[in-house]
Amino acid sequence: MAKEDKPIVKCSVSNCTYWGEKNLCQADMIMIDIDTHASRDYNAEFAGESFDTEHQDIAESSSATCCHTFKPKS
Repeated sequence: MAKEDKPIVKCSVSNCTYWGEKNLCQADMIMIDIDTHASRDYNAEFAGESFDTEHQDIAESSSATCCHTFKPKS
């Protein structure tokens, strides 16, 4: 996907490394999972690295999901 084709991802977590002005996520890739897997380690130090994309889950609502891309600002 070309950079100009990147979807708009809004995020209000301003202490994330990938947070940008106007709440726009600057990550190259976003990994979202269900809360059951919240503590799973995907070794995602940088959003551009690959994540586990082999499994599939079902979430009942957005509140049952979590973002694994989050990385606190240093």
